[in-house]
Amino acid sequence: MTLSLLDAGLRTEVAQLAQEGRAKPPERVIVDYKPAEGALGPRYKLAGRPDQWCIRMNSNSYLSLSHHPAVILAADAATHKFGAGPGAVRFIDGTFQAHVDLEERIAAFCGRPAAKIFNSAYTTNLGLALAIQNKKTFWVGDALNHNCIIRAMRIARVPSHHKAIFAHNDIDHLRRIMENDIPDGIERVVVIFDGVFSMRGDHAPIGAINAALEPHRKRFKEGLVTVVDDSHGIGAYGATGRGTEEICGHNVDIMVGTFGKAFGVNGGFVAASEAVVEAVRQKADTYIYTNPLSVADCAAATAAVEIADSEEGLARLKNVRDRIAQFRGGLDRLGLESIPGKHPVVPLMVRNTEKTTRMVEAFGEAGILVVGLNFPVVPEGDQTIRFQINAAHTEADIDAVLSVLERIR
Repeated sequence: MTLSLLDAGLRTEVAQLAQEGRAKPPERVIVDYKPAEGALGPRYKLAGRPDQWCIRMNSNSYLSLSHHPAVILAADAATHKFGAGPGAVRFIDGTFQAHVDLEERIAAFCGRPAAKIFNSAYTTNLGLALAIQNKKTFWVGDALNHNCIIRAMRIARVPSHHKAIFAHNDIDHLRRIMENDIPDGIERVVVIFDGVFSMRGDHAPIGAINAALEPHRKRFKEGLVTVVDDSHGIGAYGATGRGTEEICGHNVDIMVGTFGKAFGVNGGFVAASEAVVEAVRQKADTYIYTNPLSVADCAAATAAVEIADSEEGLARLKNVRDRIAQFRGGLDRLGLESIPGKHPVVPLMVRNTEKTTRMVEAFGEAGILVVGLNFPVVPEGDQTIRFQINAAHTEADIDAVLSVLERIR
């Protein structure tokens, strides 16, 4: 047996990705961490750069809870009590008290009767789609939905004539789809969208979406339901971190989220009615056939949610908002373009691939870790550098980033 023929074919395919501009660059490896000290926030060291400490402006850990002593202590205590791994899937005695505790805590945080946790928000969306799809279901999604929502429809075998896509945040288009595009015989409709769109930092207008759907709520025998993947919103967005629902002042029916962003740990969840969650438990392959999160992840995530739901959490959210305002004020002062918003994701619109690449490299050389988004990842003309603010950033950190930006722009 040999892999030589397969290797050759795969090298050709990867080379094609590079030619199309879709290949991922080599992964930078973080090898050291230095806690916040004085006026400076945490710093990170990369492999191959022994003398340089870097500011991370590309982390989803919006509340900066990964190094919180209570989170680490909870993970350590659970591991010492129950071990490093569950030893089985949930249905075969792989459920520990830590799993149940986390599900109850996140359901309460999201204001839902029940929740079910997964290894990631990605697998949560796949599992939810498997649980609620049937042959008489029609799906409607935003054009900029995350890859996991697109994959969820595919894995649930939603046929092309049973789905429609509306232009990003275009409520008139959504209304036309509801009025004209749903075929006879449909008994269940699912309207699904990101809460915060991670490439742009803007959010779904939940109130307007609900208003557009309201005339159709009683059209379908098994209902018209809304689903939001608020992975970038929950914990990090809104006055108390309740995400896009709190920002908009309107709710959806089913919420998908993650513990891997604002809460700084790992794993995903769906929060909904008890009937939806039980259907997920019974029908979601990505829940049934794989080991669950470790007890360490669960205990750490529970501790993180507790912190987020406390005065300390509110203080961290306030610092995030203050640093966002500081950074956006700096962009305005420099005359640079962004997409308006109040989320920790702040895009800098560069609109040129070569310039975006050069600027990302220059930031890296200056010890600032950022992400460049070039065509075809984003449309031609929308080339972007994505900055992500978190609670550990200080005023001095943001000033340092803006100083580098002013020099290299």
